[in-house]
Amino acid sequence: MRTRRLLWRGGTALLTSTLLVTLLVAGEVHRRAEGGAAVQSPDTAAASSSSYLCTGYAGCRNAGYSDAGYGAVNSQMYWRMYSGHNCTNYAAFRMIQAGMSTDRPWDGSGMAYNWGHAMASITDGRPSVGAVAWWDRYSNGIGSSGHVAYVERVVSADEIIISEDSWSGDFHWRSITRDSGRWPSGFIHFVDKAVQNTVAPTVTGTPQVGVELTASRGTWTPNRDLTVTWQWYADGATIVGATGQTFTPTAAEKGKAITVTVTAKRSGYSAGSITTAPTAPVARGEFAVVAPPTVTGDPTVDETLTATPATWSPASSDVLYKWKADGVTIDGAEGPTLTLTRALLGKSIVVATHARAEGYKNSPVRSEPIGPVVIGQIASSSPSTMTGRPRLGEVLTAVPGEVRPPDSTVAYQWLRDGAPVDGATAETYTLGAADLGATMSVQVTRAHRNFSDLVETVAADRPVTAKPTVTISAAGRRHRAVVWVRVTVPEVAVTGDVTVKVGARVVTATLVDGRAKVLVPDVAAGERRVRVRYAGSGPVRPARASTTTTVLG
Repeated sequence: MRTRRLLWRGGTALLTSTLLVTLLVAGEVHRRAEGGAAVQSPDTAAASSSSYLCTGYAGCRNAGYSDAGYGAVNSQMYWRMYSGHNCTNYAAFRMIQAGMSTDRPWDGSGMAYNWGHAMASITDGRPSVGAVAWWDRYSNGIGSSGHVAYVERVVSADEIIISEDSWSGDFHWRSITRDSGRWPSGFIHFVDKAVQNTVAPTVTGTPQVGVELTASRGTWTPNRDLTVTWQWYADGATIVGATGQTFTPTAAEKGKAITVTVTAKRSGYSAGSITTAPTAPVARGEFAVVAPPTVTGDPTVDETLTATPATWSPASSDVLYKWKADGVTIDGAEGPTLTLTRALLGKSIVVATHARAEGYKNSPVRSEPIGPVVIGQIASSSPSTMTGRPRLGEVLTAVPGEVRPPDSTVAYQWLRDGAPVDGATAETYTLGAADLGATMSVQVTRAHRNFSDLVETVAADRPVTAKPTVTISAAGRRHRAVVWVRVTVPEVAVTGDVTVKVGARVVTATLVDGRAKVLVPDVAAGERRVRVRYAGSGPVRPARASTTTTVLG
């Protein structure tokens, strides 16, 4: 037995010198117990072209790599394997620690090479955290006894990190890559440490072009510290870029069933994946109307109406127009304009525009009606005008012009900066605080049966202003004067600056809530005139006031 181990080590040394690389070799003799008798045979652990991460129970613990407590209890035998430094005893310990029975799960040889054969039903080539990495005899540099180790991490399908113990060797963690020549013969999935799905994810939403679908996470065990990813498929084919929790089918997915594969990952565990049940085939989409079509123009015989098509989401690839009069399609009217004829007199006109795009249902939408079509235009003999000053408290008056037919009715709507003033529909309008600074205008509308309305807008020549009231009082002191100033405009908070002059002294102050208290120093004794000037602010006009006070010497 010693001779065989020395020959193997000698062969390894020769291989090392030939390849000019450093390979760590751990000798191991696997033990087995059959019928109560222990049988020992020699072997060696795999040399790896990947690095050893640590060596020894204490050394690995100090480097942050656990021995799972085996170093403290390796004097015991597990699954009838020999105790101490022994790959099979360590692997058995880890399986019992993971929840398996203390009885070996198969009869027959406990040698490492036999593990994968004895447990062939759960042995395959897929690496998984918590699985037992297994090497058959003479596989990838292993000797006649084979080798087993515990899979600590799965870096990728082509790289794993294992922990292992070795007969006549030591405890290690090491990294192995598939192309290293040291890859295991297989993986025994006794009790893998993997993320497991307990409640399957589902897809909610209507499977329709343009309608968003949402995939749930599902429920997993363990259900903490998970990273969850999604990949969407159409009839089983990967949808490139569809890796979020939501997905909106396009025309490319029309008629196809949608599924999503949800993958949950957690550090130290093998990832778990599950695919949802397929949806119904994706139906054609429906346009969402962003804005309906509109018709502009004068609904008068011989005038032309113009249609602005609706806008949709998604955008239409082209637009079809259909004009209707009182609900009846107008033959030949399939363009964006319509010239009104006498046949349309008294009828209301609408236009329907149709949206079309790949994967979507054709979608017509109608405008609001315009009309009825009239046969004349009210003619103006003289324009409407406005009287009155645009000043707070003043009254503005609309003066309608002369029109034909002369019995046309007249209506008024007052506007503030172009916006209608609620309830302001009389001939006159009294300017209030809300109008300060605004430009007022009035719409004068003349109407007559079978004529289109004549609408005139008459605007004031300037914005509305206010003349404030300045109230002052003054008191003389020794070589100074105190002046109280108040500037008021009804229902308006007045701001701005006031200039106070007492004798030859001038002081400027800022109003607060329309008030200011001004101290004028260094004023010569005697009766002095007090002059106050408010500079104005925005639409509030400047104003002045004066008084007298006696300054003491």
